Amino acid sequence: MIEKLQELIAIPSISEKGDDHAPYGAETEKALEYVLNLCRDFGFRTKNCENQAGYAEIGSGDEMIGILCHLDVVPAGNGWTYPPFAGEIHDGRLYGRGAVDDKGPAIACIFAMKELLDMGIPLKKRIRIIFGQSEETGDWTDMEYYKQHEELPSYGFTPDADFPVIYGEKGILQITLSMEQQKSGFLSVSGGNAPNVVADQASCTVLGAEGEKLQFQANGKAAHGSTPEEGENAISNLMDLLLKEMEERHFKCPFAEFYMDKIGYALHGERINCELSDEASGKITFNAGMIRIKESSVELSVDIRYPVTCKEEEIILRIKQQAEPYGVKVSVCESMAPVYLDKNTPVIRALMEVYHEETGDDTPAMTMGGGTYARAMEGIVAFGPLFPGRECTEHQKDEYILLEDLEKAKEIYKKALWRLVEL
Repeated sequence: MIEKLQELIAIPSISEKGDDHAPYGAETEKALEYVLNLCRDFGFRTKNCENQAGYAEIGSGDEMIGILCHLDVVPAGNGWTYPPFAGEIHDGRLYGRGAVDDKGPAIACIFAMKELLDMGIPLKKRIRIIFGQSEETGDWTDMEYYKQHEELPSYGFTPDADFPVIYGEKGILQITLSMEQQKSGFLSVSGGNAPNVVADQASCTVLGAEGEKLQFQANGKAAHGSTPEEGENAISNLMDLLLKEMEERHFKCPFAEFYMDKIGYALHGERINCELSDEASGKITFNAGMIRIKESSVELSVDIRYPVTCKEEEIILRIKQQAEPYGVKVSVCESMAPVYLDKNTPVIRALMEVYHEETGDDTPAMTMGGGTYARAMEGIVAFGPLFPGRECTEHQKDEYILLEDLEKAKEIYKKALWRLVEL
């Protein structure tokens, strides 16, 4: 299992615009073919769905249990101690982009299915592991293609979050805040790699009071955009630095002024009149993940995770009311409604029982700000692989999974699949 995960991590499957043969790029195609070949070697029935997605299946019967995984990863970023696409093992940790999000869990589920198959026990339901290719981009065209052309599972899980079970996920709203470059104060500006990742580097060039070019740079710490408190935003650090330098050097940067007035270091929309929360899912989160100059505008990409009881339209209206007086336009890039399931459904109860039996841990089911394939199909919930108390390293440098946790997750998934077959 470890060797296969290392081989999969060695494929830098960052989803990108490809062609008709490989719609998400050559590397994602390689990753998909790798897992399908592995599953065929194990005796699974497989299908490549035009390189949009793919699946592998065991068992028989009319009803089908789904496992939704994704093989694409976010860019590696900077500052790794170990190579991001090598899968090196140090002190019981397997390092690499995708180790925990989501290649490690995918491999664990494949081996869980193999062990069920090897037991020779008749499976009265089919178990199908579905491999997506564009989860990290946020557009999920892979799942849309699958849903249009293939059979949907009756229920199942996605191993792309935390244990024990995630029964609710906040709404996801990705917006662009833009200002005309000639009015922004920037000659150039760049920071971050993706809206849903806390930026770890940012830099810019501005025009000084005497017409000279001034260059500034700031660093931060990457983290998942749904948990910005776990990182340090380099874009915020850069804008704060600019504001201080403006006072001393007497140049202008209106975009930095807007940023620090309405976003700054606030993580929950406090400055932009969006400090919303609910009992079920907690506070709204804001992550300014990426800044670029595109055509003739400075564009800031912001990833927002909002409570399950809130309305997207209200959030957009509030932001526009705060941004437009600064000459900042607001546009919506991606949008996903929140999901919220009854904790007492048979599937959730079964998964919780297996988790408690295997771990002895009584952590209750919970909600989260992250977005998983649980949103893609009805009856799917997020289930692992991160155990309570473990460091979350997805989307960060030195992403890793503990070898003991990988093995433990495999055992939980094996028992969980058997339990779901028996429902």
